[in-house]
Amino acid sequence: MSLHLHWYLPTNGDSREIVGAGDDSQHIAGIGQDYRAATLDYLIDIARSAERLGFEGVLTPTGSWCEDAWLSTMAISQHTERLKFIVAFRPGFISPTLAAHQAATFQRLTQGRLLINVVTGGDPVEQRRYGDRLNHDQRYARSGEFIAAFKGVSAARANGQPFDFHGEHYQLDQATLLPSPWAVPPVFFGGASAAAQQVAATHADTWLTWGEPLEQVAPRLAEVRAAAAVQGRTLSMGIRFHVISRDSEEDAWREAARLLQNVTPQRIHSAQTLLSRTESVGQQRMIALLNTIQAEQVTPENVRALEIAPHIWSGYGLVRGGVGTALVGSHQQVADQIKAYHALGIDHFILSGQPHLEEAWWFGEGAGAILRREGFVVSSTS
Repeated sequence: MSLHLHWYLPTNGDSREIVGAGDDSQHIAGIGQDYRAATLDYLIDIARSAERLGFEGVLTPTGSWCEDAWLSTMAISQHTERLKFIVAFRPGFISPTLAAHQAATFQRLTQGRLLINVVTGGDPVEQRRYGDRLNHDQRYARSGEFIAAFKGVSAARANGQPFDFHGEHYQLDQATLLPSPWAVPPVFFGGASAAAQQVAATHADTWLTWGEPLEQVAPRLAEVRAAAAVQGRTLSMGIRFHVISRDSEEDAWREAARLLQNVTPQRIHSAQTLLSRTESVGQQRMIALLNTIQAEQVTPENVRALEIAPHIWSGYGLVRGGVGTALVGSHQQVADQIKAYHALGIDHFILSGQPHLEEAWWFGEGAGAILRREGFVVSSTS
C-alpha cells in the first residue's frame, strides 16, 4: 500500500527556533526575533507549498495556544486546489451533530477535502480552561461516544433517516443533516493509553502515535490491531514526526545543533515542569525519552547525545509539548527511516519542521522526492 505524506500548519506561529506547543507559556518562551506570526498569508504560503510538493494533506492543531482549526483551514482551503485538511478539535466542547454539520459543510465547500482528528486532550489545566472536569478515562469514554454519534449523524444523511443516540455523555434525538454527495470524512484518533487504544480500535479509521524508535512502535501497533480485530475491524496507522532532511547527514545534524543554540537550561526546566502535569500517556512517553539527559548537558556541541535511535532525535521534546522527536539525516537516510516505519504497517506520516515553509521544501524536494520516485507515494500533484 502507498504511504501518505502530510505536513503541518503552525497556527501558533513559526520560527527558525523551536517554538513551543501545548501551552501559552511554552509558546511565549519560543518567541525570538525571528518569530513569524500565524497570519493568513503565511499559512497560505505553507499550504500552497505543501500542495506543490506533493503532500496529500496538512494537520492543523487544536488548543487554547493556537488559532481555531475549523476557521483557519476553511479560509486556507479557498487558496488551494487538491490539498486535504486534517482538522483537529476537542470532542467535549462541541456536539456530535454540530461537528457533523460543520464537516458536511466543509466537504461541500472544498469538494471533499476534509479529514478530522478527534483530540481527547491530556492537560488537565487546559481542559479546565474550557470547563471540562472529566478525568482521563472519562474523557476517552466520551470521545468514543462522540465518534460513534458523529459517524451516525453523518451516515444518516445518506439514508434520509433521523439518527438517535443515547449514551452516558451524548443524547441525540432525530438528528438530521442536509443530503450531501461527499463521503463522511475519515477519523484520525491518537492516544497511547489502554483507554485510548480501545476507542481507536472500536471507532477510528486511523490510529495516530507520536514518533518513537521502531522497536517501541511495533508492539503498540500490534496491540491496536489485535483490539480492532476483536471488534471485527481493521484500521490504518499513522505517526507524527518532526523532520530535518538535508543534502548530507552532516548538514542535517548541523541544523539540529543550530536549533539548540537558544535552548537554555532555564527554558528546559520551565517546559518540563509544565509538561510534567500531563495526564497524557503519549506525552509521558515523550518525556521518558529524555530521562537520561540533564538540562545542563544540552549544548549544540553534543547534539547527538539526544539521538535515541539511529536518525531519531529527541531535541524537540526538551521544550515542546506534543511530539518531541525528529527524523534527522540525509534525504536518503530520512526516506529509509520512513520506509522502515511503513514496513511495520504505518501508512500516514504527519511531518513538520521549523520553519515550516522552508522545511517543507527541504523534505519535499529531498526525502519526499525519493519516496515518490521509488513508488512509495502517490503524489497529490498527479
